[in-house]
Amino acid sequence: MIPAMPATAARSHRRKGGSPRARRASVVALRCGRLAAMGGVAVLILFAGVWGSWGTAQQVMLTKGREHGTVEVTRCGEEMCWGPYSPLSAGSTARSRVVIEKSVAVRKGRTYTVVVKPDGDEVVRSGPAGVLYAWVPFGGALLLASVVVAGGLGRPRVGWLLAGSGVALMTAAFMAI
Repeated sequence: MIPAMPATAARSHRRKGGSPRARRASVVALRCGRLAAMGGVAVLILFAGVWGSWGTAQQVMLTKGREHGTVEVTRCGEEMCWGPYSPLSAGSTARSRVVIEKSVAVRKGRTYTVVVKPDGDEVVRSGPAGVLYAWVPFGGALLLASVVVAGGLGRPRVGWLLAGSGVALMTAAFMAI
């Protein structure tokens, strides 16, 4: 302190940076805001993954009352394949042509066990391969959310857990198909 400077001027000079309590409060507020924003993003990513998977997964997993059978893929277009449907469950009727989504899992000349979607001629793969394949979008969401959780939320162990779960799900689907 300069000897000619009054004591009140010295105190006001020190307060310009704000009190330590105010600084701590702003740091806590920013941290809480970041955690809330990144947590919301992570939850949104995971919800979108479940939403993307559930359209097919519900057909494969909740099969009570649905028609089960096999389809022999005879032709494939750019996005869809089709072939005759042979019923395996009681009450199911044979169809000369059903449509299945073309993917890496569907090839011309092969026969697949399928479940018929309600009110139509579209089918989805059933069994363990169908269930795992239906949940692949959720596996991708787990991988993406792991980056947000590890980096944005500062929880690397939880991030690794999410990433491992996503990789395991996608690997299991690849191996089953």
